[in-house]
Amino acid sequence: MKISLMVNGLRTEVDYAESEIETVHKPLLHRLEKLRSVSPYPRTIIFLSAPPGTGKSTLTTFWETLSRQDPTLPAIQTLPMDGFHHYNRWLDETGLRPFKGAPETFDVEKLAQNLRQIREDEGRWPQYDRQKHDPEEAAIEVTAPIVIVEGNWLLLDDGRWRALREFCDFSIFIKAPPDVLRQRLINRKIAGGLSAQEAQAFYLRTDGPNVDRVLADSLPADLTLEMTAEGGYRC
Repeated sequence: MKISLMVNGLRTEVDYAESEIETVHKPLLHRLEKLRSVSPYPRTIIFLSAPPGTGKSTLTTFWETLSRQDPTLPAIQTLPMDGFHHYNRWLDETGLRPFKGAPETFDVEKLAQNLRQIREDEGRWPQYDRQKHDPEEAAIEVTAPIVIVEGNWLLLDDGRWRALREFCDFSIFIKAPPDVLRQRLINRKIAGGLSAQEAQAFYLRTDGPNVDRVLADSLPADLTLEMTAEGGYRC
């Protein structure tokens, strides 16, 4: 299936094999619907955690589109974790701005408050503004009965992040070979305007350590997907 998606404000062209859609993506969405049907809460919350470069934002946007096209699939909504970055002024004050994206640069307590709210009722969710490079509060209205919260650190084996598990009804992790992620992330920066040397330096300073930490320090998920070298997914 070739489809054009709007991902993080950018138009993205993707192509998913029909066999993959039928054996991986649709069964997964049906599984989430079964979870929702037995949940004691008004809203079912799914955590999708993965290293940078695994295409999680594109994947969850595709799931949303698939659920709208197929009436047998449940209504879902993607909620990115990027809106819980600390503001740049806080990062500057603490000296953490060069490491933006690392787990220490997120407001985990604020994320927990938002998760608590949307589990029980309608609510709003912040979104990362990629022009201002700061969060925009209450940018997303949360309405779907199943929400997929996606980010790098949701399964991090760290005290503050482990506390979020009380709000998680089901967890998904995407793993991929580090060398594949390295090339994808460097290519992404080059496509964004950096030189090859600048992209390599950014990977060594930021993306690379984050990839290693997510792969090494994430807790086991209820379901693990594997991203192939070609960018597809399998269970």
